[in-house]
Amino acid sequence: MNREDICEIKYVNEKAVQKVKSKMLDDETILKIANTSKILGDPTRVKILFALSQKELCVCDLAYLLGMTQSAISHQLRVLRSNNLVKFRKEGKIVYYSLADEHVVKLIEMGVEHAKE
Repeated sequence: MNREDICEIKYVNEKAVQKVKSKMLDDETILKIANTSKILGDPTRVKILFALSQKELCVCDLAYLLGMTQSAISHQLRVLRSNNLVKFRKEGKIVYYSLADEHVVKLIEMGVEHAKE
């Protein structure tokens, strides 16, 4: 077994640890981040978010684009909406979806950039 990736001695840099500890996030924030990561772990939701990063679309558009049923898309949009990743607006009888805010846009852009490295 190769053990190059572990320390050979036990040593704690208390100054470094205290600096990081003073900036650690609270448990509620950690849970929100973990939940967002879980949501982004679903390929269909990532496809929907990417599509919405390109243009505001309705359920019918997304279903056609992704080759899925409107029901399946609606279910995924409910998950995304309940976690503040997408928002909607109604125009007549059509409901259009878009990304909730610039943070979600950046999440998608960063994910794409990282995946292409």
